[in-house]
This record gives sequence, structure tokens and C-alpha cells, in this order.
Amino acid sequence: MSTVLSDEVRKFDALADRWWDPKGPMAPLHAMNPARIDWIVARLEGRHGSLAGLHLLDVGCGAGLAAEALARRGATVTAIDAAPEAVAAARAHAAAEGVAVDYRHMTAEALIAEGERFDAVLSLEVVEHVADRQLFIDQLSDLVKPGGLVFLSTLNRTPRSWALAKLGAEYLLRMLPVGTHDWKMFVTPSELGAECRLAGLRVVAVTGLLRGLSGWRTGRDMGVNYMLAAERG
Repeated sequence: MSTVLSDEVRKFDALADRWWDPKGPMAPLHAMNPARIDWIVARLEGRHGSLAGLHLLDVGCGAGLAAEALARRGATVTAIDAAPEAVAAARAHAAAEGVAVDYRHMTAEALIAEGERFDAVLSLEVVEHVADRQLFIDQLSDLVKPGGLVFLSTLNRTPRSWALAKLGAEYLLRMLPVGTHDWKMFVTPSELGAECRLAGLRVVAVTGLLRGLSGWRTGRDMGVNYMLAAERG
């Protein structure tokens, strides 16, 4: 079964040619990315010492903001997405930058069928865009090796997230294209944690992602953006 929503694929394909513009429609992701990557790297280095020798998978990679950042930190990175134009933009940018990332236009279920497993799997700002969230998390669990970590980042379903991430970011400030998010598909940390447990994953760390005057940072407030790390048993 596929978790891909065709409308979501078309939506993000339409942004592919401006994905790497730090002042374009993906500006919020550019600003947020260093904090996301630092938190992921800290969890992995705490377990493995460094990223060297680790094979990571980025599911729903878009044009490669996270995948490239992790490859630059020393990991071997495979990155997949169902949006062909986004993957093409990712390949072109990585080639121009001389960064080695194995980009593939494919779905998680197709990769599972190939039998490949990874030391860690990440899927950032994706779970709020899939057709069946539980099935998608099950797939991520299937793609990570036993003892490996799955990293997720998403938006909490709170009045504050509606006001800031939906109304504010899309309609008032025009930081994101209108229609980027559906607030009803946002997910609370408790819901996401329960779905991870059903997928055989144990949540081992959570953090909020907070925007301040000096940029994005991690912290205790998970009222809008947050991340979690879960270990496969």
C-alpha cells in the first residue's frame, strides 16, 4: 500500500526550481535546517562517535536540504522522494556542490521491497503530508536496522500551530505558499509516539524547534514544531 498523496507530490514538485533559494518559498526550511541537523547529528554521534561509516536514509528528501547537510558531516546518505522534479533539483544541486548523495525517485514501500536497511532513517516535515501516517511510520521502521534510530520532525496540532504555521506563515506573512499545510493533518507528540510504538519503535528523545531573533534552536516548547528520535527494537 502506498502512503503517497498525488496532490502533495504535485505541490512540492511545483516548488522544485526554487527549493534551494534561501529567500524563496522554502526559506523557513533553510532557516530551520541547521538546528534540525545539529540535533540529529548529536544523537548519532552520542551512539557512534561520528557519522563516518553510517549509512543514512532520508525519506521525503525534497531537493535535499537535510541529505546534503548530513553528507557534508561525513555520512553516506541515500535519499528518496516521490516527487520527480524535486529529486531532479536535488541531484543537480549536489552535483554542482560536489556532494555525494544517492538520490532516488521512489517510494518507501518500493525501497522496502529491495531489502535495503539503514543505520538510521530520517523523515523531516513529511508525516503531515502522507495518506496513512501509521503505515508510513511502519515503513520507516522496516527500513532501519535493529537498534537504529528513526528521526521525525513535524508540526504539533495546537491552536498556536494553526495561528503561526498556517494562518501566519501562509496567509499573513506569506512565508509559505498558501495550501502548504493542512492543520488537520498535524500530529501531537503523544499521537506520534503511540504510532511509533505500534511500529516497533521506542521514543528515546524529543525536542521542540523554536524560532527566535537569532535563528532556530531546540528547546522544551513543542507547541508548534518538534522532533523525536525513536529506536527500533
